[in-house]
Amino acid sequence: MAGRQAVKVYLDIFNSYKSVQACRAVLIFLKDNKIPHTVENIAIRKGQQKTPEFTKLNPMQKLPVLEDNGFVLTESDAILKYLATAYNVPEHWYPKLPEKRARVDEYTAWNHANTRTHISTLFLHEVLLPRMGHPTNPEMLEKVLSDLDGTLDKLENMFLKRQAFLCGDDISLADLLAACELMQPLCGGRDILETRPKLLSWRSRVQSALSDSFDEAHAIVYRIRDNLNADKLYRYSKQSAL
Repeated sequence: MAGRQAVKVYLDIFNSYKSVQACRAVLIFLKDNKIPHTVENIAIRKGQQKTPEFTKLNPMQKLPVLEDNGFVLTESDAILKYLATAYNVPEHWYPKLPEKRARVDEYTAWNHANTRTHISTLFLHEVLLPRMGHPTNPEMLEKVLSDLDGTLDKLENMFLKRQAFLCGDDISLADLLAACELMQPLCGGRDILETRPKLLSWRSRVQSALSDSFDEAHAIVYRIRDNLNADKLYRYSKQSAL
């Protein structure tokens, strides 16, 4: 838009210790839709989200945050819907037709208490607590995985059904948010979709639709996964040599 400054977003996509899936979703959307933007990297591991300067922007001290010509907005769901409405992006992201838009809203409302919650809980027990010196509780982990399975069942049967994407035949904000959440367990060496071919195919379609922007945003996730796999292979080869 003429005379409009580039959007500024405050993100942390490099941190594997906190839930940064929403930051990745915002960055992917901006890049894929070629919305002019600048990124201010906020390192959660250094507590930069708690500085007085950042707290003025977001008193909740959370990411992501968007600044657009003096308009400040928090919460990834609101940010993505604002960008899809305010900028000239393909309509499939957030359809204008009320029934189709409501389907996207239905998933994004459900996402917070389901996909995000269960992924975050798994990440806590499988990655964060062990890194802080707390051994994984097998019984608790089993319950967490069982709860997550229920969420994955609903993703398949309630949202995806027999269509290509969660809300229809084309990618939407719902797919972007869901895919970013479901990538996070790779940081613990677990692909939670490996036994679910229907969701695996859906994730592949999402990645293909987003091209390089998806893989660029998840570079650290791939790196952590590959390092974990290399470490497992090394330990296995040492044990085999004994």
